[in-house]
Amino acid sequence: MSSDTIAIRATHLSKHYHIYEQPHQRLMQMLFRGRRQFFREFAALHDVNFEIRRGETVGIIGRNGAGKSTLLQLLCGTLTPSGGQVEMRGRVAALLELGAGFNPEFTGRDNVFLNASILGLSHEQIAARFDAIAAFADIGDFIEQPVKTYSSGMYVRLAFAVIAHVDADILIIDEALAVGDALFTQKCMRFLRRFCENGTLLFVSHDSAAVASLCERAIWLEKGTLRAIGPARDICKDYNAEIYRQDRKDTREARATEAPKVVKRIQAIDTTAEIVTDPRWEILKDSPLRNAMTVQNFSDADSFGTGQMRIEDIWLEQADGTATSSITGGEIVELVVVYSSQIDADSVIVGFQFKDKRGQILFGDNTCITTLGKPVAIRQGETQEGRFRFQMPLLPAGEYSLTASVAEGTQHDHVQHHWLHDALIIQSLCASVSTGIVGIPMIDIRIATPHPAN
Repeated sequence: MSSDTIAIRATHLSKHYHIYEQPHQRLMQMLFRGRRQFFREFAALHDVNFEIRRGETVGIIGRNGAGKSTLLQLLCGTLTPSGGQVEMRGRVAALLELGAGFNPEFTGRDNVFLNASILGLSHEQIAARFDAIAAFADIGDFIEQPVKTYSSGMYVRLAFAVIAHVDADILIIDEALAVGDALFTQKCMRFLRRFCENGTLLFVSHDSAAVASLCERAIWLEKGTLRAIGPARDICKDYNAEIYRQDRKDTREARATEAPKVVKRIQAIDTTAEIVTDPRWEILKDSPLRNAMTVQNFSDADSFGTGQMRIEDIWLEQADGTATSSITGGEIVELVVVYSSQIDADSVIVGFQFKDKRGQILFGDNTCITTLGKPVAIRQGETQEGRFRFQMPLLPAGEYSLTASVAEGTQHDHVQHHWLHDALIIQSLCASVSTGIVGIPMIDIRIATPHPAN
């Protein structure tokens, strides 16, 4: 990789802390001048190496304590590394800890000028952009009040508004966006998507779906070390599998010490759904805008779970029960998941997720509610089918995948036996979808006749 294409480079980057059990041990350490050690060393980050190209969007994922925030602070220069080095090429703007870089006694206006000047803008440039920054933050008259009176959401609004208007080459965003309201978060995400067209973005989030959707690559940190780096979709997939395994282990250990719970059974829901026929169907079905899709054959590729139950086959059927490799958006289809068991299980759960090419979940479901009150059992050596009948959404042109799973237990307390990634690949060839991630069949569309003027 050419050095002139590198925006961020971390080389053997480490950050270690000295942990003292008693306050007086700090003094003892100074007096003994290193001849004795009165502390234990904690590696918040150890020997991390990676390179990020100009214009690349990279997510950082990992559990609490993995070293994500430490890494960002080292990259931004707010922490000094214990070892290794960092190279940053270009103007860097960061949104790290809530309120970081703000003087609580200053007004919002004063902090805008302070932060933007630190990021390299002149007083004249900040003054010219102030109205745009204030409009983006949208905190009204609070812009003239001390920031110590701000809520956490107002802090984030103002901080993000500043970094969005300083012409940064590199943006570093920590999980501070999590405290913003939905409307502002969506505004920020729209800005980030535009920024990603030319700028370099380093994005930290616990939401792996957001990382998969926004980022090209991902860095997975675990206990201060680099666990993996690669395509965002693949890294997020492996990360989610590991999180699931660890959570199931913790749940089993907790259950071992709990008293048995009494589960109240309720009658399963039985409803009849109305099938929507889009009035434009007759126009679209023979036109180039027909939402045609092809379905690749079942693939038993990447999976995780105990293996005590196993998905053997998956296919899609048309409304007449015929297995098909060609479907159309808007038509009724049935997803069939065939699975076998090597054990006796009293409560089987079958589920699926429909994802776009970045791994973002578009829709999905499972059998938990349907079987609530009357769980389905399976005996060793048996084979069963899970069936999901639904109206296929209209999909923009592109590649999609279907993930399926079979588990045992309840919605909130279960053992995953087989989680199968990308079991089916669906290719949408063309679409009439005008906007959005997916389209839905319309019951009726019309332009109403205007009322006559009085």
